[in-house]
Amino acid sequence: MAKKPKKQKWDWESDNTETVASEEDGDQPVVKDSNGTPLATGDSVLLIKDLKVKGAGQTIKRGTVIKNIRLTSDPEEIDCRTSDIKGLVLRTEFVRKR
Repeated sequence: MAKKPKKQKWDWESDNTETVASEEDGDQPVVKDSNGTPLATGDSVLLIKDLKVKGAGQTIKRGTVIKNIRLTSDPEEIDCRTSDIKGLVLRTEFVRKR
């Protein structure tokens, strides 16, 4: 019986799928808006619902654009500011990417 020639292993066939997956996941969770679009630091978002702000006695209206958001350690919250309220933390379920 004749031996079959060894199959040549190409770079793209290598078994490094585990390392690629771990590099993509990283330590930071993916932050998504109400539509499932990924958010990043510096993005602008639009409110999809009127929100009463505790402690400020104000309501931020639906359609308000909030610029230059910052991501927090919690993937369900973003840190931002409006013209009236500084140091505002919003839930990502109430915003969508602009």
